[in-house]
Amino acid sequence: MTTTSAPNQATPPNRSRRIISISLAVIAALVVAFFVFANLYSDWLWFAQLGFTEVLTTQWIARTVMFVIGFLAMAIPVWGVIQLAYRLRPVYARLSSQLDRYQEVVEPLRRLAMWGIPIFFGFFAGFAASAQWETTWLWFNGVATSTTDPQFGLDTGFYLFALPFYTTVLGFASAVVLVCLLLTAVVSYLYGSVRVGQRELRISKAARIQLAILAGLYLLLQGGSLWLDRYTTLVNQEDRITGPGYVGVNAVIPGQTILAIAAVIVALAFFVTAVIGRWRYPLIATALLVVSAIVVGAAIPWAVTTFQVRPNQLALESQYYQRNIDSTKAAYGIDGIEKENFAAATTAEAGQLRNDASSTAQLRIMDPAIIGPTVRQLQQYRAYYQFNNPLDVDRYTINGQTQDAVVSLRELNIGQLGDAASWQNTTLVYTHGYGMVAAAGNERTDDGDPVFLEQAIPGTGFLTDLKYEPRVYFGEQSPPYSIVGGPEGGEDIELDYPLGADGGTETRTTFRGDGGPSVGNVFNRLIYALKFQSEQILFSDYVNEDSQILYDRNPKERVQKVAPYLTLDSDPYPTVVDGRVKWVIDGYTTSANYPYSSGVSLSRAIADSNTPSPTYSLDNINYIRNSVKATVDAYDGKVTLYAWDDQDPILQAWQKIYPTSLQPWSEMSADLMSHVRYPTDLLKVQRSMLGVYHVDDARSFFQQDNRWTTPNDPQNANELQPPYYLTMKMPGQDAPSYSMFTSFIPASQGQARNVLTGYLAVDSDAGDEKGAKRGDYGRLRMLVIDAETPVPGPGQVQNTFDSDTTVSSQINILKQGQSQVLNGNLLTLPVGGGLLYVQPVFVQSSGGTQLPQLRRVLVAFGNKIAFENTLSEALDSLFGGDSGAATGDESVTPTDQTGTGGDGTSTTPTAPAGDYAAALAEAQAALQAKQEALTSGDLAAFATQDARLNAAVQRLIELENQAQGGTATPSPTPTPGG
Repeated sequence: MTTTSAPNQATPPNRSRRIISISLAVIAALVVAFFVFANLYSDWLWFAQLGFTEVLTTQWIARTVMFVIGFLAMAIPVWGVIQLAYRLRPVYARLSSQLDRYQEVVEPLRRLAMWGIPIFFGFFAGFAASAQWETTWLWFNGVATSTTDPQFGLDTGFYLFALPFYTTVLGFASAVVLVCLLLTAVVSYLYGSVRVGQRELRISKAARIQLAILAGLYLLLQGGSLWLDRYTTLVNQEDRITGPGYVGVNAVIPGQTILAIAAVIVALAFFVTAVIGRWRYPLIATALLVVSAIVVGAAIPWAVTTFQVRPNQLALESQYYQRNIDSTKAAYGIDGIEKENFAAATTAEAGQLRNDASSTAQLRIMDPAIIGPTVRQLQQYRAYYQFNNPLDVDRYTINGQTQDAVVSLRELNIGQLGDAASWQNTTLVYTHGYGMVAAAGNERTDDGDPVFLEQAIPGTGFLTDLKYEPRVYFGEQSPPYSIVGGPEGGEDIELDYPLGADGGTETRTTFRGDGGPSVGNVFNRLIYALKFQSEQILFSDYVNEDSQILYDRNPKERVQKVAPYLTLDSDPYPTVVDGRVKWVIDGYTTSANYPYSSGVSLSRAIADSNTPSPTYSLDNINYIRNSVKATVDAYDGKVTLYAWDDQDPILQAWQKIYPTSLQPWSEMSADLMSHVRYPTDLLKVQRSMLGVYHVDDARSFFQQDNRWTTPNDPQNANELQPPYYLTMKMPGQDAPSYSMFTSFIPASQGQARNVLTGYLAVDSDAGDEKGAKRGDYGRLRMLVIDAETPVPGPGQVQNTFDSDTTVSSQINILKQGQSQVLNGNLLTLPVGGGLLYVQPVFVQSSGGTQLPQLRRVLVAFGNKIAFENTLSEALDSLFGGDSGAATGDESVTPTDQTGTGGDGTSTTPTAPAGDYAAALAEAQAALQAKQEALTSGDLAAFATQDARLNAAVQRLIELENQAQGGTATPSPTPTPGG
């Protein structure tokens, strides 16, 4: 007898597939988890290297805590109501055939659904709650402001910190209760607790109690929300103002109080129904609540507005307009503005500027928005260097004298490496820029180029004499990442700077600072290879145990990461402080919850001809403070935050959240104090509000007969004129100070009259002492221009420049050949008892290499203008031959009085200057006589003068041909300057 063993049973195919699927899912989950870990760990390394781990851990903890709270606050109630509705279902209820079919479908998934639904809603609620961690932490750490609102008498800190939190909590709780109510109704219907049929609704006792209690809770929450709405009226936009007016105070707020109480009463009716089982009373009460909401919330306010307020608007609304005026000024920091009526002088006399010689001495004739190509041509040295455009402005003390300067850093531009752009070159060799370039703002060479105070590679000038660190590893144009550092005595592989013609010699260096996380071990190299998706980081032999990786190198980006609660100024600027190049960035705390303060769009207020409209997470604000001054070291990337406005309540709250991240402003060095300034974006926001809120009383505000606006830039009619920094002396000041100014013209829906109505200057000099702010820093001074002595606005002045026959004829000469004329920034200066306009005029080639050079200067005072080769000559010509002013270009002897050649090089006319003057005078006289003949209708005289004008113009062309040695052709339309 033989036996045959049974064959081994094969593993079922579906089991094998299940094992493979589970394995792949586990592997995928591990890969995803590792990538998440790599991202979190790299963030930890970055913050730890900078010394700001507190910022990261606070965010991690806060988000985690809020996620857990949100998850549990949603998931537990949802799970509870589902369990109750199921367990208290009627066991022997007769169900319809349709419900039987529903249960057949639902029953196999019941256990999964009873746990899955709470988890599903819990995750959504958790993520929503984690996004509100800042609101919660600000509420918990909020401070009192000692300022109360004029309606309820509550501290404004309640509106800044508490009200947003309470509103968020009520909204979240309402969502939880509403979800619970809907799920209870669904489960109760599926399992027979709620039955609908034969025009009858039957609800079991258990379902009745559960539904009535949930409905009552929901109405209680709505009552609380209506109660809070009384306070939110103080930050809501009304017809003319933010905050409640007469209707709001006397109809809306009382109505919301009534509705809140009514909602509580209706909620109590639902609770009673849970006990006694009668639905009629709460349903009737709910209907009455809806009707009351329509009557109290809409009909009564409409009636009060129509029949009481509109016929008597000023009388009834005055006190509320005044509240809005006072609160808006306080919220934007314009409540302390000093206003002075100014009857501007409009006649120019000899010696008129003698008392203002110190102001005119620092007048900036080098426009940072125009001379960028010139600086690039003269100072770039290699294609892989670049300068920011427009350039920045700053001031330095040189030989005991304060000097306004146009500055920029020579940053790295790896986009210009071309075929040399290998990973090794872009990551290990070309790692940093080199040196600052600084030019005097008030000086020019004979050729019209900037006068450099610091220049060249290696550097020469006053900064090099101070032995500053010129290497720029962190800047606005730095590469995405670089790997630097190495052992002492090792080979230097970083290109420091080139020497000699065509890179004849090169110096190399090795970074010796602490600028980034270490990639000296394999694990960190793997982390960053994943982060930057570059396997070379892991396998390159040039990465050693002392290597660091530098990334997130833009100064604004670094500050934003360590201070995420700040809104940053759009214009960081570099300066040399204590022997280091440092970027200075102004940070603002903002809010949209200051009571009775009108809001403004931050992006629209900041946009002008120099700054495109930026994007902000919180764009509509009604409160702003320059609360933080931040610096970023251009060599090692160190970020330092100084609490500049330590009285700002929002900053005080954030200091409690991040207690070690900020230093007191008193720790700023004397050298740094001398370079911080009043920020441009803050003044732009303030001037936007001052267009309406320069008035002090409710009547003027109501009539709006004196609204102002910022004039458009004469060189860019579609954008606003930016504010400019100047060293100047306002009326009433003892000495000039570094200031920023802007001007105002009348606002209009159509064509506005372009005359000055206001001139605003803010003192931007913080002083030069450690631990002491200069007393006048931040002082706003407004000159309110007397309407009886109108002063032309920037648009009128530019039109006068462009239409003046003498000026236009000389401009045409400057355009001869392949030349292009660029009008510089139009500066306004209060000197000589009036307002002086100054505009430099540059000429560059219209093709090929462009090198803008200063050729002429336009000036205007009152209705008189002058157009000369230098500012000194122009002022003397304007003010009777001797203005009495001191300028930075008094000793200049221009080498070119007509323009540039087609290749952008200077050319000197050979024709006698007297011939030019005679031809110009003849052309001007002929043009005037021609216009008079046309006005009088004398066509014969018109033809004669036209022939005379043509002859004069032909003579000018002949003279120019003698100078240029060829035939002149007009250039294209000039490109506007900034």
